[in-house]
Amino acid sequence: MKKRDIGVTRVIPALVARTQLGQILDRVRNNQDRFLISRNGEAAAVILSVEDYLRSIVKRPEALARLQEDARRAGSDKLTLEEIDAEIRALRRGR
Repeated sequence: MKKRDIGVTRVIPALVARTQLGQILDRVRNNQDRFLISRNGEAAAVILSVEDYLRSIVKRPEALARLQEDARRAGSDKLTLEEIDAEIRALRRGR
């Protein structure tokens, strides 16, 4: 599915959020939609995807950014959890 530009936020009342939460979560996950939940006409909360949150809100420490770039260059950013566990076991056996 093609990702669209992120930043458009839909304002919905809390009652709609409560009754249509499953659909909202699907749209957040699949379309990267953002929702501003209002209560009594005032902003109360925001719903956005974890990916969007990490990209837009959380500041990545410089050390983590370097580690991620090194992993990408080495191709180890695509390892499965099982492969990671095997690497850890192999390193521990080699001590």
